[in-house]
Amino acid sequence: MNLITHLSHKLGLIVVFLASLSACSAIDVLNATVSKDTYLLVPDIAYGSEARQNLDLYLPRKLPIKLPIQAQTNSQTAADGAPLVVFFYGGSWSSGDKADYRFVGESLASKGIAVMVADYRLSPLVRYPVFVEDSALAVRWAFDNARKYGSDPKRIFVMGHSAGAYNAAMVAMDARWLAAVNLSPNELAGWIGLAGPYDFLPIGDPKTQIAFQWPNTPANSQPITHASSASPPALLIGAADDNSVNPQRNTVALASKLKNSGVKVEMELFDTVGHVTLIAAVAKVLRGRAPVLERVSGFINDNSNALK
Repeated sequence: MNLITHLSHKLGLIVVFLASLSACSAIDVLNATVSKDTYLLVPDIAYGSEARQNLDLYLPRKLPIKLPIQAQTNSQTAADGAPLVVFFYGGSWSSGDKADYRFVGESLASKGIAVMVADYRLSPLVRYPVFVEDSALAVRWAFDNARKYGSDPKRIFVMGHSAGAYNAAMVAMDARWLAAVNLSPNELAGWIGLAGPYDFLPIGDPKTQIAFQWPNTPANSQPITHASSASPPALLIGAADDNSVNPQRNTVALASKLKNSGVKVEMELFDTVGHVTLIAAVAKVLRGRAPVLERVSGFINDNSNALK
């Protein structure tokens, strides 16, 4: 083990330790390790009129795009555009900030994938289905603006971790939400869920109870009830020993239902990460713990190439 590998391993252990103490501390450490040479950042773009309807856009540096974007013409955008991922973070639908997920934007951008990290309105100020509606509106922005930023609207994916994976699942499988913004799930190239809660009734967590107005939570708020042959291709990843979201009831069960419906679905449970470190493993300093980034980027590239 050379010095750089040794130091990277040590830093990875520090991140894992901090994750056990404070998610905020772990995120700060992860973002401090992120390269600034792999992406162009276009921050604080409004996708709606509400204060939290904002996104940060990470563009791979290899795209023929120069800032400011607004000054460009269509001839300056990529003819064969990059895939574009709309990413939703977790936080029990009651916390989170797009700026904390620079490590996600950088990781995918380093693989040639453009990334939108979208804020959305949170509980207790709003309740279900407002955060799903915001997610659909963010996807609408992606379709409307993909070419402007060098991406291909036929290669748009939705992705999320934890509560964000729920948002992605609902946008991808419950056609009501994209229909409200004049889109359809079959226009997505695919969707990716990391440690997502897809079947969580009855609700025990107090924050989630508020977000979903338990016990008056509608049964069709559960993504698993919308699994059908109409779903886009899916990649579902979980942590085998996840103590927050049961991987068998959620990841495995949804993958099985989608597969039985004839959907192209990939599923994997990693036994070297937990609920939080599953998403943290996309960061370079933690990639040795699980090949999450390789699975995600491989899925995106395979399904993007299938559309050519």
